[in-house]
Amino acid sequence: MQQLMEKMEQRIYGQEENMRLLTVALLAGGHVLLEGVPGLGKTKMVRTLAELTAGDYRRVQFTPDMMPSDLTGNVIFNMQANQFQTVKGPVFANLLLADEINRTPPKTQSALLEAMEERQVTIQGETYPLPDPFFVIATQNPVESEGTYPLPEAQLDRFLFKLILDYPAQEHEQKMLKGHVPFFQEEDDAYAPVFDWNQLREKRRALLEVKVEDSLYDYMTQIIRATRETGRVQLGASPRAGIAVLMASRALAVMEGRTYITPDDIKFVALPVLRHRIIVTPQVELEGGSSDQIIREIMASITVPR
Repeated sequence: MQQLMEKMEQRIYGQEENMRLLTVALLAGGHVLLEGVPGLGKTKMVRTLAELTAGDYRRVQFTPDMMPSDLTGNVIFNMQANQFQTVKGPVFANLLLADEINRTPPKTQSALLEAMEERQVTIQGETYPLPDPFFVIATQNPVESEGTYPLPEAQLDRFLFKLILDYPAQEHEQKMLKGHVPFFQEEDDAYAPVFDWNQLREKRRALLEVKVEDSLYDYMTQIIRATRETGRVQLGASPRAGIAVLMASRALAVMEGRTYITPDDIKFVALPVLRHRIIVTPQVELEGGSSDQIIREIMASITVPR
């Protein structure tokens, strides 16, 4: 996993924390929502991850006219064989990039609900298991609202993390310009895989060996419950958010070679886990507040266990 991180940092500049969290989500078995303005390298980040992992990768460009069957698959009649056959869609992959997911209508967005939560899809009444591991990374543009369909809370809750990509610092942007290589000059072995998905399955077994002290369970519970008790939030975090914090903290510990989690692990993953799971009140929005600000204030108000 460390080698994967190093390889990604050679291609993507100024997004070290987001790439670390992306790798944590991969190990934890969760899905990721990437949000950022055009040109920040969201798609390149996912493509780089796909090329460094020897698994089946599919990219789907979500559009307003896309149907659920375009994603999951359909049953067609084979004239030559004189029988019906199931044609599986692009969702049957280890890594699925749902590019600009908020540009497709809710009917098509909902086709991912079963896949993301239950790791299976239903085609014409028949249920098919998805490949293991199955990892969804979705992207969305926060500045364009015309022709978009905001993701419902039920689907947002399926994402382990919501990562915000911001503009890189000046030194990173200069490094990006100096190291730019046109796509037609890239070497074939520039993205040699560093591990396959079978190794990932083996690595995930280590998550069960990570120990969690009772004080840390209490710390996580206090954070989750505090999001429901503040008057500045309309919708607080669900119990699934607590499970997400736990699994992400365990994955971070495994990546760093530890068999136990620390309060710092929880603090590192709490913001990307919670920012898309709470809805602030209109008054907070009018005052220029945000979910990130409220989460940080909640974290600061809770005593960190020793």
